[in-house]
Amino acid sequence: MIDDVEQHKDPFLVALGARLSALRTRQGLSRKTLARNADVSERHLQNIELGIGNASIQFLRQLSQVLNCRLIEIIGDEALSSPERLKIYEILRGRSEPELAQASRALLETFDKPASEAARRQRVAFVGLRGAGKSTLGRMLADNWMVPFVELERRIEAAAACNILEIHALYGPTAYRRYENRALEETIRRFPRAVIATPGDLVSDRASYDLLRSHCYVVWLKAAPEEYLERGLSQSEARPKPCSREALEDLNCLIESRAPFYAQADETFDTSDITQEAAFMSLVEQLRGTVLSYENGFS
Repeated sequence: MIDDVEQHKDPFLVALGARLSALRTRQGLSRKTLARNADVSERHLQNIELGIGNASIQFLRQLSQVLNCRLIEIIGDEALSSPERLKIYEILRGRSEPELAQASRALLETFDKPASEAARRQRVAFVGLRGAGKSTLGRMLADNWMVPFVELERRIEAAAACNILEIHALYGPTAYRRYENRALEETIRRFPRAVIATPGDLVSDRASYDLLRSHCYVVWLKAAPEEYLERGLSQSEARPKPCSREALEDLNCLIESRAPFYAQADETFDTSDITQEAAFMSLVEQLRGTVLSYENGFS
């Protein structure tokens, strides 16, 4: 009978019970003490730890408060799978956003080493606000160099199976960043040579921007605020009527907030007061000798 029960245990409940037991033991608490302090049934707690009980969220929440841990640590967190993972988790726990960004960069440098300079210069990636010419000039440059043109927004939409607005509406900004990072990683892995147009706000995500800069030669395409509006910014980047005072104020604030990140690009190219054809010719000339795709005969 006991063997039959063991055989039909739910693996998830078994793992949950093991994590709960490990957390309790680490705190030096007996099952009786934990049950009393959390105001829960000791018998029910025993069943949970044995993997034969089904706990409610409120039950687990009461335990997490006594154990001084997050609920996700009980439900399932890789931090408990080994002492080293736990050590890393404890070091990062409670750190500020700047400190986490610093830790992320250190880990990337250790485990996700940047491409060699020669490999990095095989891909040109455009950053900048919508309306700067990333897609238009990017496609023209890719055709000229005879390399693939990748519009990252389309890759993000393909990964999520819906458009950008729907991703934000259905899944939220965190999920969007996950799809964005995944699409960028896939693009880098799939295309050793390419011209890439990125979403305007990619630079706002430190992880994605670091990944882009470590594997691509990044060019900031910029324009005068009035030209962004005339070229038609998306509603997510400018709301009021084109050329209105409020629109320009909003746009200037956006430019000011992102400019320090855009400025981290390898080069800057201004598309203001210039025709599309003239901009393309000037861009090709500016990149001559700096991007290996051009030198290798893709002109």
